[in-house]
Amino acid sequence: MTSNEAKVIVYKTSWCGFCKTETQWLDQLGVNYVEKDIEADAAAHTELMEKIGGNFRGVPVTDVAGDLILGFDRPRLEAAMRSHDIHPKTA
Repeated sequence: MTSNEAKVIVYKTSWCGFCKTETQWLDQLGVNYVEKDIEADAAAHTELMEKIGGNFRGVPVTDVAGDLILGFDRPRLEAAMRSHDIHPKTA
């Protein structure tokens, strides 16, 4: 899945524990997402800064179909996925 097709994008760093926890949670749910490491990928960093207007306050930042969620905030992530009709993969 490419970034253009992704409805969920997780902006992260390699050392962020909350980022790892969030991506593990998304994996457990079976939600398709794209990870972008903002330290290893300059384009991902620029993309995130444009989305948040340069007001960086930490990672993860999750883009759920245009809704930006700061931190691993399960209730907000679940609500955003429901509102955008994003469902886990089915086996």
